[in-house]
Parts: sequence; C-alpha cells; structure tokens
Amino acid sequence: MDPGNPHWELLNMIMEYRRGLEIKPLSENDPIEDHLITVCVRKRPLNKKELTRKEVDVITIPSKNQLIVHEPKNKVDLTRYLENQLFRFDYAFDEFCSNELVYKYTAQPLIKTIFEGGFATCFAYGQTGSGKTHTMGGDFKGKEQDCQKGIYAMVSADVFRLVNSSKYRHLNLVVSSSFFEIYSGKVFDLLNKKSKLKILEDGKQQVQVVGLTEKVVYSTDEVLKLIQKGNQARTSGQTFANANSSRSHAVFQIYLRSNNNMSKIHGKFSLIDLAGNERGADTSSANRQTRMEGAEINKSLLALKECIRALGRRGAHLPFRVSKLTQVLRDSFVGANSRTCMIAMISPGVNSCEHSLNTLRYADRVKELGGGDLQTIGGCDQEQQDDDGDLSQLRSFNEADMTPEMLNFHQVISELQTAEDQMLENHKHTIEAIQLAYHKAVDILQSSEQVDYDQEAYCRNWDELISNMVATLARSKQHVDDYKSKLATEEQLSRKTTKRK
Repeated sequence: MDPGNPHWELLNMIMEYRRGLEIKPLSENDPIEDHLITVCVRKRPLNKKELTRKEVDVITIPSKNQLIVHEPKNKVDLTRYLENQLFRFDYAFDEFCSNELVYKYTAQPLIKTIFEGGFATCFAYGQTGSGKTHTMGGDFKGKEQDCQKGIYAMVSADVFRLVNSSKYRHLNLVVSSSFFEIYSGKVFDLLNKKSKLKILEDGKQQVQVVGLTEKVVYSTDEVLKLIQKGNQARTSGQTFANANSSRSHAVFQIYLRSNNNMSKIHGKFSLIDLAGNERGADTSSANRQTRMEGAEINKSLLALKECIRALGRRGAHLPFRVSKLTQVLRDSFVGANSRTCMIAMISPGVNSCEHSLNTLRYADRVKELGGGDLQTIGGCDQEQQDDDGDLSQLRSFNEADMTPEMLNFHQVISELQTAEDQMLENHKHTIEAIQLAYHKAVDILQSSEQVDYDQEAYCRNWDELISNMVATLARSKQHVDDYKSKLATEEQLSRKTTKRK
C-alpha cells in the first residue's frame, strides 16, 4: 500500500471488498445468447494520466454479466465509506478482454441478420476517453491505430466472408458503405468533403439522406480506407483528435444489395460511435455553439434510448423525429427483423465515477425491456404517430432526465434550428432569384437600346421585375428577423438558466 497515495483509504476498502468476491469473468467458452437488444458494458484499464495522478480503480467485474461501482461517500462525521452499486447486463467485459472477445459477443451475432434481410445496429456509448474509438476503430500503439482489430474491420471481414460463402453466394449480393457524422443537428458526408446533407421523409415514411455518398467495396482493406478517409475529415482542423469527434455522432453503414436490383437494400449494418455523453451536460455554457451542441447530444441520446427500448415493445410509439440521429436510423427500429447492440464504455478511475454511473444508468434503462419475449403494445393511432416530433412526448418517457426547464430549452433550440434551416434554404433561393433577375434586367435594358423600343412595355417589365425582387428580399428579411428573434430568445433563456445554477 502506497502511503503517498491520496486515495489509500479508498483503495484499502475496495481491496478488502474484492477479497470477499468470487471472481469469474467472461471467457471465450461462454455461450452466446440471442437477444433482440443486447446491452453490455466494457471497462478499460487505467490509462497513463490516471496512473500518474494515482487514481484508484473503482470498478469491479466479478462475473460475465455483473459490474460493481465502488462509489466513495462521506458520512456526517466525514468518515469515508463505500456505496457498492451492482449492475447487471448481458455481458460485462473487464480490462483484460480483447477487441476480438468483445466483437464475438456483440456485433458478430448480428451479422446473420443483414443476410436474412434485416437491419443490425451497434452503438458505442460513453464519456470521451472511455474507449469508444479503441473498440470501434482498433488498438492504439502510441498515436497509431491498428484498424484491423476494431469492430469496423471485423464486421467487414465477416460480411465479405459470408457474401462469398456457399450459404449466401446464390443471393448475388454487392457490398457498399457510407460514412457520415451528425453534429449539432446537422448531417455531414465524411466521404465527400464534409458536404452538408438533407434528411427527407417520403410519403411511405422512408427516410432518405439526400446526396449521401455510397461506395461499392470489394474487400476489408477498401472499407478501412473509407473509414480512414472519413475519420480524417471528421477531425480535420482540430488541435486534438477527439476535440471534434467527441461532439458528434459518427455513423458508418454497410449495405447489402442484390446485383439484380441495386436500388433495393437487402440488409444494412449501422455502426455508430456516439458523441461523448458528458457533452450533453454543456447546455449552460457561455458559448452558444457549445450550448446547442450539448442540447442536441442530450436530446438525441434520450430519443435513442426510447427508440431502442421500443424495439422490445411491438406497437410502442417511436419518438424518432425528435433527433437527426434517430431519424436517419428509423429503418433500424421499425423493421420486423431488427437487432441492436449497445456497448457502454466506462473509465475505471475514481475521478470518472460520476460519468461512469451516468453511463451505466443509461444502459440499464435501455436494458429494462431488452431481454425476453417481445411485448405487444396497443396500436398507436395516426395522430400519435405524426406527433413524435413533439419533445414533450420525449419528456414523458424521461421525466427524471428532462426537467420542465430543460424541455423548454430543447423547444427553443429546436425552433432556432428550424428557423436557421429555413433562413439558409431561403438564402439559396434568393441567390437563384437574383441571378435570374440579373439576366432579365439585362434583357430589359437591352430592349431600350432599340431606336423604336416600346416604352410602356419597358416600364411594365422593369416595374414588375423590381416588385418581384422587393417581395423576394422582403421574404428573406422576414427569415433573418425571425432567426435573430429566436437567437435573442435562446440567449435570454440561457442567462436565466445560468443565474439559477
């Protein structure tokens, strides 16, 4: 025992508690369970910074599906004690588990789903620095990442193996991929210079990401090159690798299409590296962009939780329109053959205890209806189905996580984002109208250069063009004024919230 360790007393209590446990961690011989929703947790080792600070590991994984958090507490007389909180999930991976073992019990069992015409989704969830990128992308050696050992690569390798297998070769399937990020409620194509994309829903309630780059791929190496390209675009212009990536959700998708009908998706696997969940608490920042980032992350994670939970309750209402994340993943939640896996990542150090508990509670709520048979809920009427953009509905699911003040803040942010989208769309139309008006104005002026030009026609045409442009610019002014008004409302609400805190 190091007497120089400021946490020596805490460490002593944890070691004493562990001595009374029978430790039997997950091994590769344990059976793989079949769940509609698989929720597991992965603990990483203490990193160099935590070891330098002499942080104590407050997470114990005694068995293949249990985890204990040793939360330090103080009594009234300031004596310290442990509150040992037990969590149970489908699988619990300790710090000695490899990416290969994690893959075996999480994403790998979902691959057959996409070959059988279904949709599979794997989420990496947790605070920044908890190991999401390591798990999804691969092992790090210094700053270099071995992409061959991440879930992205392992899914790709198995997909190509099965495409060419005797069982599925007759389907004549083609593999393709896309990679995009969702940042502050906006969608950007990571394979096309981070171009901004539109999300549209057609009459059949099919969601389309308009203009998204989708590349046909023939090998795992080609997939990894796309991921590398996307990750470079995701972090470009940032001082630190996770300065931007922790604030955005990255969505990598692998599609299977029949060579005979490329317009139809046979199956799809979505692999999602979620934004750092601690960013959702940034809604009281002095910086508006940070506030909006935080609000969007908070809202999208709450909506995601409810959409995953609804998978286990057929007929349950899906609040997918609440966020761009759940909107673009809609087909993964409504398909009859849909499977989802969430890997909750936690940091073991005592300084991360609160964040780790928040991560575990979130995953625990996702798992509440994850196991066992499907539950059937009474059918939702059309009015309710059309109402799932309503944030108040999301709050009814998450009253503990969303206060009335937070609901109000989300509504203001949502209105601000809508006003911004409308203003920018109008700006594009205004530019087009100005360009068209310019050519018309030139034509009208040229008509006056004729010796015997029609003065009445000239005046009529020029007057009509001026009136049309005045009306066009007046509409643009309305959009700008509306946006400025909503910016001021958000600023005032933020100041009130900050003062109360």
